[in-house]
Amino acid sequence: MIDLKILRESPDLVRHSQKVRGEDEGVVDQLLAADEARRIATTDFETLRAEQNVLSKAVGAAKGDEKSALLENAKDLAARVKAADSKRTELETAAQQLLLKIHNLIDTAAPVGGEEDFVVLEHVGTPRDFAKDGFEPRDHVEIGKIIKAIDTERGAKVAGSRMYYLTGPGAMLEFALVNYAIASASKAGFIPVLPPVLVKPAAMEGTGFLGQAAENVYHLVEDDMYLVGTSEVPLAAYHMDEILEDLPIRYAGYSSCFRREAGTYGKDTRGIIRVHQFDKVEMFSFIKPEDAAAEHKRLLEWEKDFLKAMEIPFRVIDVASGDLGASAIRKFDCEAWIPTQGAYREVTSTSNCTEFQARRLNIRYRDESGTKPVATLNGTLVAIPRMIVAILENHQNADGSVNVPQALRPFLGVDRLLPA
Repeated sequence: MIDLKILRESPDLVRHSQKVRGEDEGVVDQLLAADEARRIATTDFETLRAEQNVLSKAVGAAKGDEKSALLENAKDLAARVKAADSKRTELETAAQQLLLKIHNLIDTAAPVGGEEDFVVLEHVGTPRDFAKDGFEPRDHVEIGKIIKAIDTERGAKVAGSRMYYLTGPGAMLEFALVNYAIASASKAGFIPVLPPVLVKPAAMEGTGFLGQAAENVYHLVEDDMYLVGTSEVPLAAYHMDEILEDLPIRYAGYSSCFRREAGTYGKDTRGIIRVHQFDKVEMFSFIKPEDAAAEHKRLLEWEKDFLKAMEIPFRVIDVASGDLGASAIRKFDCEAWIPTQGAYREVTSTSNCTEFQARRLNIRYRDESGTKPVATLNGTLVAIPRMIVAILENHQNADGSVNVPQALRPFLGVDRLLPA
């Protein structure tokens, strides 16, 4: 959540942020009114409590009829204090619910607009000229069948649409990608973590996934638990209600991820680009707020290094305001070139969430002036299915085999994936 001090002192800043995100600006004025009502109710409660304390001392010193009268007054005052406390609690809850509807304050450097209004920051590598190589590229589904790496038909039979099996070389390719990612992250100072993928509502809400993104979250109603769409959620909540020492702290979480993809009907129904379940290695940083922007650039560089190691052409985009999600003030995506689509598709993303998630999750650090919320940042090092798509399509050969990127050969033990 945002700092209420900013809302009180600069409401126009918050209104602008809501507007460029495509979110409700009216909630700002609603929250200002609720905050004022809450503060008045708190003052009223504290005034009555002070009166109650004075009266309590007077009762202790009084005798006889005076004491009886004071006790009667004390009974009436106690009822008023209880009513004031109830009103204060009710207004605090109302203000808190409105505060949760305010998204993080957008970075003024982020492009303004919707999904298509991103800004391309750089291109890395050159898309392969398949015509020069003398053959038409196959898509990842066809290649996956040839080398027996992907089985979407049986995935659909067993689990429904947008589900799949990785088999043989496909499964081995996942293991190689994960091992390379974890080895790279460990070398960069990240602590490897295998987090839970089922979390309580506080963890999901605290990271900002129960508002704008709620339609894509799997909720187990009977247990009131959520399946995570990214290990960002359990990694962020790992230090919930804690005061951290020795920042920065960096984790690399490997987990399965689950997304309903409710808002993507008819999109990417072929293959494994947009699926309900996938595995991912996610970087997560807890850092001092003043160091967050620099950490954001470091996360992006680690993502770029990974893609370069996969020998895949890609571009980096600065995501526009309306496509950021609730928690991020700025987000960079790396998009890999997919030959059969003739387009760049997102394969990694990194977001600067400043103190937004930490305030919700009550994660602080201590300095000479006391305790303050930390900043949190996240970055996908590798999302397995889309990386497999990019590798199969960019490194395919005319005979259906696939060249293995040099960085993965020690983990796979081969330099080519051959037709079965």
